[in-house]
Amino acid sequence: MEPGVLLAAIASACERLGIRYFVTGFTATIVYGEPRFTNGIDTVIERRASQAKALCEMFSSDEFYLSETAVLSAIKHHSQFNLIHPASGLKVDFMVAADTDFNRSRMSRARDLPVLEGRTVKFASPEDAILMKLKYYQEGQSQKHLRDVRSVLKIQNERIDFE
Repeated sequence: MEPGVLLAAIASACERLGIRYFVTGFTATIVYGEPRFTNGIDTVIERRASQAKALCEMFSSDEFYLSETAVLSAIKHHSQFNLIHPASGLKVDFMVAADTDFNRSRMSRARDLPVLEGRTVKFASPEDAILMKLKYYQEGQSQKHLRDVRSVLKIQNERIDFE
């Protein structure tokens, strides 16, 4: 499975279930910055416990691994759960957003970007991708986060809203 196909499947599932979402992390920074390899897709979703079972049913157990127990736990604790496509090695980290002003504003700034012919997916704004990468750098001091920030700044340059 190609990453674009998986992104489209995530978007379709969330949209069908009325779950607001956006792709963030490394995947967002390569969309806005310079491409490089990743086998993980970070996706932020809103808290929707009533949709946990339906979300799991959207991804066939013949093709994907997704634990309903893990989904429910992540929703309860505002943590994360994984969707894995074993055949390709692709993994989606779904992070359940806490209901905060910042997370609501990030959801409102998400942008539709094309991933396949005729298919868009919501991505964190480049500004929010930068802010989160700086937060992760502050927490762990990993240089990869600063490289990602530099890449987005280099490519997006004058399109970044510094305010």
